[in-house]
Amino acid sequence: MMEFLVYYLLGTFGLLIIYEIIKCCRGKECIGRFLNCGAVTLLVILIDSLRSVVELIVSHLTPYFIPQDVNPLWKKYGNWAVVTGCTDGIGKHYALELAQKNINIVLISRNIDKLKNVAEEIEKYGVKTKIIVADLSKGTEVYQHIEDELKDIPVGILVNNVGGQYDYPMPLCEVTLAKAWEIINLNVVTVTTLTRMLLPAMVARGQGAIVNISSGSEAQPLPLMTVYAATKAYTRSFTYAIREEYANKGIYVQHVSPLFVSTKLNSFSQRLVDGNILVPNAATYAKSAVYLLGRVSNTTGYWIHGIQYFFITLAPQWMRIMIGHRMNKDFRNEHFRNNKVTAQ
Repeated sequence: MMEFLVYYLLGTFGLLIIYEIIKCCRGKECIGRFLNCGAVTLLVILIDSLRSVVELIVSHLTPYFIPQDVNPLWKKYGNWAVVTGCTDGIGKHYALELAQKNINIVLISRNIDKLKNVAEEIEKYGVKTKIIVADLSKGTEVYQHIEDELKDIPVGILVNNVGGQYDYPMPLCEVTLAKAWEIINLNVVTVTTLTRMLLPAMVARGQGAIVNISSGSEAQPLPLMTVYAATKAYTRSFTYAIREEYANKGIYVQHVSPLFVSTKLNSFSQRLVDGNILVPNAATYAKSAVYLLGRVSNTTGYWIHGIQYFFITLAPQWMRIMIGHRMNKDFRNEHFRNNKVTAQ
């Protein structure tokens, strides 16, 4: 109710200012100029509002009408890809999809047994693999080891997929500092450090692709997942900036912002784990997202997510924050019900 009142008062105040300006403009010419200025301003606002529609069409419809590129991904960017967070979910299936396109895969994760299993699965496609055991949640201490392991590999594609999330939605005071730093290390430090590590060699070769997996939660602050959403907003800003910086260096930078996907990251909700038409499984999602690699710069990665994202971002930010808060309260209550605990 307060938000509606604020918007009403601001709107009324704005109209009063416009009215006073018009009163001060005694001549028809002055009023005409003012109205022309208003028309231009309105046009700019409308164009900006239609931008989401254009991006939706470009990202999710036109790629299917573009002829297959005569140059495969390995030829355009290089025949080695690094994929983080690759032993489960989206990351694993990204690696599998890239392997089917004749790209060798470097797998980075903390569990040696899972890494070996995924490597065996990937090698069935006739490509090479390399595994690097590293716990990316630990921060900067692990990166010298990674750099040493990668020094002789011409990495052409970097998929920054690894991510950290709350165990379930909770207010900030319930988030331990250890968990907050884990999320920041996984979602911010990793994408920044690996990009900085591998980008110079890509620039020197004049080719390369960086794929940063963000989240639809980047679109607005998200109460009860405050730290997570803030890190994803960082990913978006970082991705857009480096794309502009290296636009003329032969580097393709893609920003991918999925909405809900049925993965372990969303295990706090059985509804999300079970999936539905709006919540695809990781294999379905990755197949679509990899198809869009090299075709568009910004995408949700999956057609139904693109439609959702469009309608979500039509709403003003305050409304998205309010709805997101209520949604996370619902997920929080579901988690406590399933675990027979009373929500605080």
